[in-house]
Amino acid sequence: MTANRHRCEALTPQCGAAQTSPPTAAHQGAHAMTFGKSYLCFTASLLALAVPVAAHAQSTTGTTNADAATVNASDTASTPSTDIVVTGQATTYNNSEVSKEMLMQVPPLTGPLSAINKLPGVNVNEGDTFGFDDWSAAVEIRGFQDNLNEQQIGMTIDGMPNGNSNYGGGSKANRYIDSMNIGGIAVAQGTSDIASRSTEALGGTIDYRTSDPLDTQRMRVSGSLGQFQSKRAYARYDTGLLFNDQFKAWISASHQEATDWVNGSAGNRRDNIAAKIQADLGSVKLTSYGSYDDAVENNYQRLFSAADYAADPHWDQLIGNWTGVPYVDQLYRPAWGTLRTNYFAYLKADARLSDTFNLHLGGYYHHNNGRGDWAPPYLVDVHNDGAGNPQSEYTGGVTYKGGAPLGTFVYVDSNGAALSPADGCTSTITFPYGGAGPKYDPSCYPAGAIPVQSYRNTVYKKRRLGFTADFDWETQLGAADNLLRGGVWYEDTRRTESREWHKVIDARIGDNWDRQPYWIQYSRVYPQTVFKWYAEDQVTLGSLTLTGGLKQFSTTLKRNDLFGESSNISVNSKSKVLLSGGVQWRPAVRGLEFFAGYAENFKSLSDNLLEVSTTDFTRLKPETARNIDAGVRYNHHGISASATFFDIKFNNRVVYLAPGATGGPNYLNPLDGSYFNAGGIKSRGVELAANVHLLPTLALYGSYTYTDSTYLGTGATEIDLANNIYPGTQVTGIPKNMFVTSLDWHNGPFRAGISGKYTGSRYVNYRADANGQVNLANSWKADGYFLADLYVGVRGERISQTLKGMELTLNVNNLLDKDYLGGISGGGAWIGAPRTTVLTATFDF
Repeated sequence: MTANRHRCEALTPQCGAAQTSPPTAAHQGAHAMTFGKSYLCFTASLLALAVPVAAHAQSTTGTTNADAATVNASDTASTPSTDIVVTGQATTYNNSEVSKEMLMQVPPLTGPLSAINKLPGVNVNEGDTFGFDDWSAAVEIRGFQDNLNEQQIGMTIDGMPNGNSNYGGGSKANRYIDSMNIGGIAVAQGTSDIASRSTEALGGTIDYRTSDPLDTQRMRVSGSLGQFQSKRAYARYDTGLLFNDQFKAWISASHQEATDWVNGSAGNRRDNIAAKIQADLGSVKLTSYGSYDDAVENNYQRLFSAADYAADPHWDQLIGNWTGVPYVDQLYRPAWGTLRTNYFAYLKADARLSDTFNLHLGGYYHHNNGRGDWAPPYLVDVHNDGAGNPQSEYTGGVTYKGGAPLGTFVYVDSNGAALSPADGCTSTITFPYGGAGPKYDPSCYPAGAIPVQSYRNTVYKKRRLGFTADFDWETQLGAADNLLRGGVWYEDTRRTESREWHKVIDARIGDNWDRQPYWIQYSRVYPQTVFKWYAEDQVTLGSLTLTGGLKQFSTTLKRNDLFGESSNISVNSKSKVLLSGGVQWRPAVRGLEFFAGYAENFKSLSDNLLEVSTTDFTRLKPETARNIDAGVRYNHHGISASATFFDIKFNNRVVYLAPGATGGPNYLNPLDGSYFNAGGIKSRGVELAANVHLLPTLALYGSYTYTDSTYLGTGATEIDLANNIYPGTQVTGIPKNMFVTSLDWHNGPFRAGISGKYTGSRYVNYRADANGQVNLANSWKADGYFLADLYVGVRGERISQTLKGMELTLNVNNLLDKDYLGGISGGGAWIGAPRTTVLTATFDF
């Protein structure tokens, strides 16, 4: 099978395997950094940068809800509450905030992505409860998706851009924030704020907000233990107010690890250290945040047929034991890994220059290193050593750069010369991918034949440096209040990527590999610049508010081939001037508001498209979307509710057309094929959400989402068929119906909650009949499912006053242990995680 390998090593639907991933902790070698010197140096650098600064309040520049009250997750252990606020702020588009209760339903071992799963219009799936696999992470909002194959949802951290969220060199929010440092999460399901800084936000934007330092000094330590060998340790120190109450800060560190839930062969771990500093200097407020995150993940694999799932709904077809047969060992889970190290820091300054004029400045730096690993079942013949001579790829000591492969070999004799299978031999191998030919079967070689295998690394590096500047100016226009906003964003990015092939030292006994590559397949640099400007005016006259805005993106992408095997090119991607606007009306009913909004969104061409040398970029258009929101909000007398209708049209969808393929992944494919525009998507639907305070100690939350999201064709039947695009069919991975219900209670030192979410049926892939028409009867449709989560907590004073600063929390996810299919991408689906229980103890001093 041909793998759409570089973008995330994603496979095409026919393939049964997934792709590149990183190794376990046992063979990370020098790449996996420890806390020690690197942590101390990073923290010292951050403090040196930010000690003289910091701010009493975070800058709201670029966030989706500038004045939204966020939830300080670091305090949830000591201040349980039923103040659920999910209907968001008064804007011309729908938006939601994650509540304290939603954060309580997610154990600290779990990453930040899943915390938004209960919001209306949002669906999140990960390979396990702990979010220990970026490969399998999938987020869907209103028909837009962020997964292996698609990146259509914007993500920001405290309003700062995350630098794309694709698997190959991108970073989602879980790479920047520890779960116990979340201060709040704001989701704009559709049009989003005009100042939001993302080149991926065709649909909504998710802004993950770090918690502010506390006004009082505190030391917090926390530990978690759970199923699947999961454990976590966390410590955070808050300084409290210092230096005439102008300065406060915190610093934290955490370590967590777990294995996989399928066969317990993964060696997942994550180390994070972070700090945040704020200083209030009167008219200027400064905020600085920095984080170091080092993650090692072994992946889960997709299933590509309903028959595979029916045969065993608890096995993703990766194995946990090395067999010594390369064709089978290519599915050895510890060799499927994702390694990522991220440094991220920003500094913001918010200046009130007059009673009516505010200026917001910011700068940020991000450095990313990573690898995606795989174990192809052969060595690549890249040098002609002569027939019968020892293969230099096997004997080692030489690294070849570039060039086309001459072939592959799987077995060698005792001298290291490649062997061929016996004539007429029939293979008895039946797993994986339906079996293999005699080339891979050890029984087709003479006794004493030695198996050989590769360990393939795709190496990612990225450096981002960016600046932001925004202003807001309040004036009076007669009887009307006027707010004028504007700003610019500039980012310079340099991403490098190479692919290295290493020899497995002895394929008979394990996956340890020679650190010197025998072949570097390619090495390229992708410089990129991004520039955005925006301006928006808001006029309020009595109960009516009108908003209108303009924005424009301009990006420049380049490809520099360090081996000179493909052309160096430069691609400009510029949007037209994009319009947005809306209206808000507050009638003479307290707490009631009607709203409607319109926005044109844009996704620039991304650098992963340049990995394919055969794409004609003169004909490739950036993706665009038109978003319309209309609805009503109510917030009064203990009731908070909203109802929103949305209508979206997504045009110029960029898809990858792979060359012809056979069973199994083509590890050698450096992304031939091409990218082109293929129709789009149309989505319409309704989002309903309500919170009701039944009692002072009891709150009920519920939401319902209906999404009708269908494909638009290209107009060319053969292109549609080649990409499994069937106009009018439901977008794969998108459920039509979702509903959530949650009941949360607290009384003194006790708190508890139970929630459930129903996710409707979704198509995984489509099949065509002999006439090229979609055959829904033979297509794979994942059944709908209902998952329940439970949490119970008690503070220590109930046990003893000496334990007043302690809290115990028990989280149970997938309480009913439901079997289901989770994330969907590239024609395959990941199996959903089983029931998972985690106990957390938190101590405050």
